[in-house]
This record gives sequence, structure tokens and C-alpha cells, in this order.
Amino acid sequence: MNAPHNPEIARSVRTGSFNSNVHDLGSSKPGQPPVLFIHGSGPGVSAWANWRLAMPVIAQDRRVIAPDMVGFGYTDRPAGITYNMDTWVQQALDLLDAMGVEQADVVGNSFGGALSLALAIRAPQRVRRLVLMGSVGVPFPITPGLDAVWGYEASLDNMKRIMDVFAHDRSLVTDELAELRYQASVRPGFQESFSAMFPAPRQRWVDAMASPESAIRALPHETLIVHGREDQVIPLQTSLTLSQWIPNSQLHVFGHCGHWTQIEHASRFVQLVSNFLAEADARAAA
Repeated sequence: MNAPHNPEIARSVRTGSFNSNVHDLGSSKPGQPPVLFIHGSGPGVSAWANWRLAMPVIAQDRRVIAPDMVGFGYTDRPAGITYNMDTWVQQALDLLDAMGVEQADVVGNSFGGALSLALAIRAPQRVRRLVLMGSVGVPFPITPGLDAVWGYEASLDNMKRIMDVFAHDRSLVTDELAELRYQASVRPGFQESFSAMFPAPRQRWVDAMASPESAIRALPHETLIVHGREDQVIPLQTSLTLSQWIPNSQLHVFGHCGHWTQIEHASRFVQLVSNFLAEADARAAA
């Protein structure tokens, strides 16, 4: 019998000196850029784990591209690579080039929000619209929740504690889901690269992911900022700051929601993003 297919593994795309694991769903209509989804930085995370509920729905109307960023998921882990914003932004640009994508709408979650922000600042012509969800990218004192996530040491009990931090609705944190994410975190190479990324003291990694205030204030892109009111990982204040600094921005705060907006309020999140991107389609067609 064939082994069951792992939905986290998709197509392999050459990005610079290594191969990236990339989900590529749906198709774009003429004049409609694809959507680039960039995941967060939790232990054992992958693009599929972050975006599994959103990708198939968005892909009904437009092309969706969702890579595992290097150091995460099933993308190669090259020896000696430096895990920093320069590396991840270059991977995103190499991916767009390899897939023949001149411009994309970019949706970033948490760490992925900081990366999306940096991508829009460094290569503004490659981004049409931005969606930043529970985003890093501005200075803030590290929360106990984020410190615990980045300091994760692999065990099932620790994974359960981490997931309790992520979700406001504890009914989402089932033993089965915790076991799934724990097993993901202990696959060969996963925990090694994760623990190498954010060693203590961890405030410096929050600071390293922040873009300059002047560059954020100069962003021309229409930006949708989304946050969970009860987020224990990234404080709501980060999104309030982003909404004040980004001139063409709007902020949507979900109540009864932790750091998993795309999971805890999946249908609402997808509808919000879909409407935001459809508005740009309509403007382009007018």
C-alpha cells in the first residue's frame, strides 16, 4: 500500500541556492496578481499548518502561493545559512522570480507579517496590497507568550502549553492537534533549525524583525491590518501602531480571538481578505 500523502508537502521550487516547498493553488484572472501567504514562526510550523483553512477558499477566486520559509516546514535547510530578514526577503523574491510572478498581494501572519512588511519596503513594486495579521515588524517589549513560543523545547506537554497561548478558544486545542503539531516539531532537522533561530535573550529577535518607522510611514500600499483582541503572543498595540504609521491602512480587531485569527475566525478572516483584494481588482478593471 502507498503511504498516506502528507498535505504539508507540495511542489519544490528552486529559490536561489536551495529548494523551497511551495503550495500553488487556483489560478489568476487576467490582471489579477496571485496571493502570497507567509506563515508565522511557531514550532513545527509550515505553510499548510498556518493556512490550511484559508488557502482552498481563497484559491476558488485567485491563485494562491504559500511557501515554507527557510528554516521551517519542508523547505531545504542549507548548512551554514543565516536565518534573518535579509535571507527570508531574498527567498520570497527568488520565489516570485522563479514562478514568473511580477507582483503579488501579500498576506503575512506574525513573523510572516514582519517579512511581508520588509518585502513591501525593499521591493515595493512587487507588492500590490498588504495584509498583516497579528504582525511583528514594529518595536515592542517581548511578551511572555512569544518568549515561550520561541523558547519551545520539544515535548508534548510543552506543545500543549504553547497552543494554549496561541488560541483564545481552548476547544480548538485538542489532544489530537497538539499531538500533530508536536510530531511536526520533532521531525529531523525541525527543532534544530527552530532552536537556532531565536536563542535567548529573545528581545533582540523582536528588534531585528522591526522595520524603520520612517520606511513604514512611507509605504504607499493599501494595507489591511488584522489582530485578535486577546492575543497573548503579539500585543494588539503592534497593530495599533502599524495602523497609525501606514498611511493607507485599515484595522480590523476580532474579539474573542487569540493569535490564530485565520483559524479561530476562519470564515470571517477569509471574507475580510477576499473583500479587500476584490476591491483592488475592481479598481484595476475600472
